[in-house]
Amino acid sequence: MAEEVGGCDDTDVAAAQRSMGLRAQYVEVRLQQAMRNGDFDDLPGAGKPIAHLGEVHDPDWWMRRKIEREKLTGLGPPALTLRTEDAAMEARLDAITSEREVRETLEDFNRRVIEARRQLLGGPPVVTPLRDVDAEVERWNERRRARRAAGQRETPGDAAPSERRAARLRWRGGRSHTR
Repeated sequence: MAEEVGGCDDTDVAAAQRSMGLRAQYVEVRLQQAMRNGDFDDLPGAGKPIAHLGEVHDPDWWMRRKIEREKLTGLGPPALTLRTEDAAMEARLDAITSEREVRETLEDFNRRVIEARRQLLGGPPVVTPLRDVDAEVERWNERRRARRAAGQRETPGDAAPSERRAARLRWRGGRSHTR
């Protein structure tokens, strides 16, 4: 009489093992045939290392990669959005034409970094450093002076008033609209 194991007798277990062995052999034979036929040649990524293989495990990896791949902004946990904003801060500041606006932008950024550090909602830790407002304004002024010395115009807001009016008239089709 066969011994019962978990509702199955020995003959059922042996039959299942033989069946799995036959499947494994079948799969191996099909793989070998496909390799001989060249079915795996010219696959995307062939001969390249596996991407992100050596990275430290990040529980939010899928969200970070989605944001990077789709070039999304303003989405995701504060730790990621603030880091992205920090990386682009210099270009953002260079587009501003007044020192007051530069200071306001930096103070707003610092306020949001501090607020994100205080949040206990989970997600990755906020490691984005605060910006020294006075030092950043000085660097902004230095970059601005360098652009002016090179003869580059800052932005449309830096144009002389007559140049701004001419540009506005060109945009409106040459007509002056008074209100």
